[in-house]
Amino acid sequence: MTNGKKKELQVATLENGTAIDHIPPTQLFKVASLLELEEINNTITIANNLQSKKMGSKGMIKIADKFFEEDEINRIALIAPNVILNIIRDYEVVEKKLVILPDEITGLVKCNNPKCITNNEPMATRFIVINKEKGTIKCRYCEQKINKEEIVIK
Repeated sequence: MTNGKKKELQVATLENGTAIDHIPPTQLFKVASLLELEEINNTITIANNLQSKKMGSKGMIKIADKFFEEDEINRIALIAPNVILNIIRDYEVVEKKLVILPDEITGLVKCNNPKCITNNEPMATRFIVINKEKGTIKCRYCEQKINKEEIVIK
């Protein structure tokens, strides 16, 4: 108890799976959509506007018995960099990862330039991350710069 008030758990614990924590509240449902959570049958807990000492308020997603691949994690970093990915086994956090943008992103983002070769030929897009903090990327083919707010996921 703190200050005579009973503190309770706001989100249920996971036996095994992944907890994605410190998601900006405005990005929570974008993250859920990007990860295509509506397609999985695992137990999923989504919480938004939870109190956070670090952020003021935050979102969180917990997925039972699901462990993400690197490209799925990169998708999260595109719209919500600096979230924390917790890998949970037997109710214990066995690994914590800060999700950050990689130096290069291949095949995840659509180029905003309609004349770019990637929009006119069957080929994967390739972007160089030029500012990880602001989420600015640049097309490797046409050099179009795209800010985080303008990113369109393929």
